[in-house]
Amino acid sequence: MGLFYRMKTNDLYELFLNGATICTDSRTLKAGELFFALRGEQYNGNRFAEDALKAGAAAVVCDDPQLAPASHPDCFLTGDSLMTLQALAIRYRSELSVPILAITGSNGKTTTKELIDRVLKTTFQVFATHGNLNNHIGVPLSILSIPRNSEIAVIEMGANHSGEIARLCEIARPDYGLITNIGKAHLEGFGGYAGVIRAKTELYTFLRENGGRVFVNAADPLLMRLSEGMHRILYGNDQTPSASVIAEQALLKLRWEKAPDPGTETATQMSGDYNLANVLAAAAAGLQFKVPWAKIVQAISSYQPANHRSQVIHTQSNTLLMDAYNANPSSMLLALENFSRWEGKEKWAILGDMLELGEESEAEHQAIVHYLAEAGFPNLVFIGPWFQGCAGKGSQAFADTESCIQWLKDHPISNADVLLKGSRGIGLEKLLPYL
Repeated sequence: MGLFYRMKTNDLYELFLNGATICTDSRTLKAGELFFALRGEQYNGNRFAEDALKAGAAAVVCDDPQLAPASHPDCFLTGDSLMTLQALAIRYRSELSVPILAITGSNGKTTTKELIDRVLKTTFQVFATHGNLNNHIGVPLSILSIPRNSEIAVIEMGANHSGEIARLCEIARPDYGLITNIGKAHLEGFGGYAGVIRAKTELYTFLRENGGRVFVNAADPLLMRLSEGMHRILYGNDQTPSASVIAEQALLKLRWEKAPDPGTETATQMSGDYNLANVLAAAAAGLQFKVPWAKIVQAISSYQPANHRSQVIHTQSNTLLMDAYNANPSSMLLALENFSRWEGKEKWAILGDMLELGEESEAEHQAIVHYLAEAGFPNLVFIGPWFQGCAGKGSQAFADTESCIQWLKDHPISNADVLLKGSRGIGLEKLLPYL
């Protein structure tokens, strides 16, 4: 590959083992860190390698001879900075004895990760992916952040094209896996729903080939079929008696049907019965790792979602169900079905476009509008060009959130329950001060 180095690979790894943490953003670099100059479609970290050295970086890893400060003794020049970062993570993972649980899926990855982390931390030293660092950069960074005294690690894996989960498994080498669900997300990158299925089940393929175990929602026929023949730990609802833990959801409460303390109810701070599977996954993980049941229940009841994921927000005027961290046809439909069962105040649904659907965009937005018409939702606000293009009569439709804000100023919503659901790129959080 024509690689040449200013430092040996072993020297770089020794710097890491001796306490040098990893940084990929020169603006946040601290003295003594290792700076990896990564490239993207709109950035080239090699341009900032010299700045990183001046800021006190222990070393910089670069892959552009034209931009790298190659004459500097602490410049590590390689053919691909990202591949070097991943190789460093693979080497460190090979020396860790900690079991790793990998989580992927179309919806609910981060919520499930946070719930499992909360449950396991009642008993163990646990490392879990920070935020949503779940891609080809985030996973190696997460692996390299696992403290050696960790007893369990929970690693979130995201993907927007085939082969990505397989590569992340090569880096993290998980012992356990969990696919939350397989829905219509990132259709553009996967080439359709069949591509999504193939990509997500790359986690199952790795675990099947390496003797790993999988947590499976027994109420999901697709996941049950795809995981046949594997060592499964099942969770589910009252229609899945084979599951190890079972519960039913009733808005913000769930009733345990099969558990160490059956018949009891647990209050949660999450809206949406679609979160039941996330809660059950956390309970199943806790039981698998021998966490006392009382600690499992306490962890679940105390968990508060953040970052606009299934949050219930009470304002002076309204009760908001804020679920606008991301959206795809599957999660949109689940949110609307759940909201249709809410009782009480006047209801409004403010829906933003679902992004990254490629050629399916028009059809999928039309399908949501058709569902709303059939279900008889009375108060609808649409934001984004896709929804605007197919919004039904009687609804309000805007090209962007700024236009909707102007409308809300003149037509304030009050004493209502309001669902906000849409892709993060639409920016529905901008509406909160006006609701």
